[in-house]
Amino acid sequence: MMTPADADLMRVLADPLRFRIVQLLARETLCTTHLMEETGAKQTNLSNHLKVLRDAGVVETEPCGRWTYYKLRPDVIQNVADRFADLAATARAAADHKRACP
Repeated sequence: MMTPADADLMRVLADPLRFRIVQLLARETLCTTHLMEETGAKQTNLSNHLKVLRDAGVVETEPCGRWTYYKLRPDVIQNVADRFADLAATARAAADHKRACP
């Protein structure tokens, strides 16, 4: 069953730039400079989106000298994916169930 926290996470991931960041971080750990180059976003805009992703628990930071690297937390993404997989399985199992009208 979907929880309010799941719904909040889906809202976080629904933003196109945040979803693009998640896609990039799924492939490798990147710093803000890399993310700016890949997305074309300005630093302040990107920082705001990264904060939202951090606050939602989707990414974690890794300090490296004067840079901050961002890493995707795959367990969080997997949890949402599992919820959707459960929902799809429920829908498949109920495909032939139809409630009669009163």
